[in-house]
Amino acid sequence: MNNFRKNVLIGLTVLGMGTATMGVQAQSAAPDSTQGRHGTAATQEQRQAKMAEFAAKRSARLHDELKITPAQENAFRAYIASLKPQTPHARGERANFKEMSAPARMEQMIAMQKQRTAEMEARLPALNAFYAQLTPEQKAVFDKQGMHRRSHGGQFWKGGHATQG
Repeated sequence: MNNFRKNVLIGLTVLGMGTATMGVQAQSAAPDSTQGRHGTAATQEQRQAKMAEFAAKRSARLHDELKITPAQENAFRAYIASLKPQTPHARGERANFKEMSAPARMEQMIAMQKQRTAEMEARLPALNAFYAQLTPEQKAVFDKQGMHRRSHGGQFWKGGHATQG
């Protein structure tokens, strides 16, 4: 009988601790409507400023890794300028996908893909002009940089699935 009481007491203690832990987690996990996906309250302007800062750091790093000469500077600047989106993408387009029919959703996705393709086609001349001015060593560094742009932890993301690269 003494063993039974001990087991019941241990069971109730564990159950009480688990319930208290779940209550604390529920309070801390309650999403705040003003916060973003990762728990940060960021406005559109703050996100744009952070993205601009990231792009500036990335272009400075590329400039340093390629060891851009003064003769190549104008082509590099034109290439970097071409990377900036000409028109901001409307994020609200995806928000109403839930209300769309499957064919309408597919048409919208095709239209967005055509817009992205047009943007890439507009960037190609600046890329070609810049690439033509690079030395063979710089081209090798630049080509390698392009491969690692979408790298994550030694894995490349292709079609939503990570593969070893």
